[in-house]
Amino acid sequence: MDSREAKPAILARELTKRYGDVEAVRGVSFEVARGEIVGFLGPNGAGKTTTVRMLSCFLPPTSGTACIHELDVRQRPRDVKRLIGVCPQEDNLDPDFHVMKNLLVYGRYFGLDRRVVRDRAMELLAFVALSDKAHAPIQALSGGMKRRLVLARALLNEPRVLILDEPTTGLDPQARHAIWDRIRGLRSHGTTVLLTTHYMEEASQLCDRVIVMDGGKILLEGAPSGLVEHEVGRTVVEAWNYGDDFVRFLRALPGRLEEVGDRLYFYPEESDHVERLFDQRFPQQERLIRRATLEDVFLKLTGRALRD
Repeated sequence: MDSREAKPAILARELTKRYGDVEAVRGVSFEVARGEIVGFLGPNGAGKTTTVRMLSCFLPPTSGTACIHELDVRQRPRDVKRLIGVCPQEDNLDPDFHVMKNLLVYGRYFGLDRRVVRDRAMELLAFVALSDKAHAPIQALSGGMKRRLVLARALLNEPRVLILDEPTTGLDPQARHAIWDRIRGLRSHGTTVLLTTHYMEEASQLCDRVIVMDGGKILLEGAPSGLVEHEVGRTVVEAWNYGDDFVRFLRALPGRLEEVGDRLYFYPEESDHVERLFDQRFPQQERLIRRATLEDVFLKLTGRALRD
């Protein structure tokens, strides 16, 4: 393997961002390999967006180091911006321009030849299934179409690294899956993707690895399936309308027990015979026995309390 190919596409070391006395990101360190899809997970205020904004050269780090393909984001921001494409949370398209014009104007920021930009824009509109909307006003697009157009715009400069901040928030399932298909297509061509998301299914479906953040720090990282197996096991038992006898029964079993509101969650260490055991001892107990998911890991690490 070429030694350059072995170097990470994204490297962060002790990356920190402070606003006065508030430390939004607290010395995070991580790497993203070339061609990898990595997702940042975390509750509101965890520091995900601040981290990707520093990597995107939109926010200067207070301290620490961040590099894109070995280029320091503080020392060489202009060069970094040529290597990355950014899809922000908001659909910041220009409402005064139609779909194609949004791409053509954006392409000029990279100093690309007009003919090159037009050809690239036509390719990208086909890639995001918007060719028939090339001359439509932005106001005529659905939410899913706007997100696909923002993705196309982020790809105009043929970036080596694509940074997506909540790329499918607010979209219906069909629109979300359309975005996922495009992201998978990018990986197949070697593009590195870093995304933030609130959707556990999205992270499980798309990401080679996930990084869980809370309070500005990294709590855990790893492959989604590996994190589920290691942190919560294979099986989760949810129960409701339960009595003290059932709780005592579960406490005597090897595993972890949580009571949240009127629900009970049990994570057994051994899951092979759980259902048969319950059928024998508490056949009338209302319950759901299901496979553990990345959402269970997320809730274990960050808590179940709602946050603003």
